[in-house]
Amino acid sequence: MEEDFYATLKLRTGEEIFARVTPTEENEKTLLLVVSPIIVNEIKSRSGATAYKIEPWLKTTTEDMFIINMNDIITISESSDIEIISLYQTFISKTKTRNKSNAAISRKMGYISNVREAKRLLKKLYDNS
Repeated sequence: MEEDFYATLKLRTGEEIFARVTPTEENEKTLLLVVSPIIVNEIKSRSGATAYKIEPWLKTTTEDMFIINMNDIITISESSDIEIISLYQTFISKTKTRNKSNAAISRKMGYISNVREAKRLLKKLYDNS
C-alpha cells in the first residue's frame, strides 16, 4: 500500500472533493480510501475579496472514511497547496472536537437506566396497569 496524500478528486457525478487519500489494491482493482472528504467552494465578495466555504462531502453521516472505486473518478490531482491543506486540517479538527463534546450521555438528554433496569421498570409498570 502506498503513502497517503492530499488530493482533489473529480467524480463521474460531477462532484469535486478534497481529502486525504490512500490508494489500495483489492481483487486486482485499485480503490481509494478517502478520509474526511470535503467540498470547497470559492466565494467572492462585492469588493473582490475571495474566501472559501468548506462543507463535509456527505452531511448525513458520522463516518469519516469512504472507499471509492477508480472507475468512479474522472481525474485526481495531488495537492501540495499549504493553504487548502491547512483549511482542511482545521475544519476536520473542529468537526471532531464538536462531535466529541456531544458524545456524553446525561439524564438531561433522556437517559434513564441500563437495559436491565429499564426492563424491570417496564415490567413493573405493565403489572400495575
